[in-house]
Amino acid sequence: MSDVWSTRAQAFRESPTHREGPDLDLLVEWCEPGAGVTVLDVATGGGHVARRLREEGCTVVTVDPAPGMQPDVVARAEDLPFAEGSFDVVTCRIAAHHFQDVRKAVGEMARIAARLVVIEDNVFIDEVVEEAERLRDPTHVRCYSGDEWKELLTEAGLEVEQVEHFERNPVVDDWLARVETPPEDAARVRELLADHIGDGVLRLRSVVIKARQSHH
Repeated sequence: MSDVWSTRAQAFRESPTHREGPDLDLLVEWCEPGAGVTVLDVATGGGHVARRLREEGCTVVTVDPAPGMQPDVVARAEDLPFAEGSFDVVTCRIAAHHFQDVRKAVGEMARIAARLVVIEDNVFIDEVVEEAERLRDPTHVRCYSGDEWKELLTEAGLEVEQVEHFERNPVVDDWLARVETPPEDAARVRELLADHIGDGVLRLRSVVIKARQSHH
């Protein structure tokens, strides 16, 4: 999987829905950034969260399983090579739907965060959308509902403080091209998502969640 992602690195660095947006602004704000704040950015992808947090004065270490994404550390979210409580904040944006074992990954993030875990991901809509997501990109595992996210974070010993939903509207052509979906699969994806596409734009939703270590 990592090699697939390495070939996609540039597309994700340039992707407008990854590079900017009110959801990214909020995620950065919820990290409570500032000078001296240490952050681990999990599944950093194009590095947009890391870039923004560094601009706010944070010291950021990036981790990603794909060497082509040029992270500071190459590792899966399920196996993070850091000590307990070694970062103030752990963040992860629009990546968790690719994790093979999301429960283990959230547990790892909670273990490493001394203060906060701030996550954004696309939310579960229905099984038809999930089928389309997997067809578009076989590395897609599953999206989760807001309630499932709260449960995962609570199970990991965190207290969910704030939750905000966003509309995400990628241009369908770009969304398919970014992961090089083969033409016949792309046609089927469009069929499956017909109810969610209007004017060439896909209507998806994401959730941003801020969770705090309960022992602080």
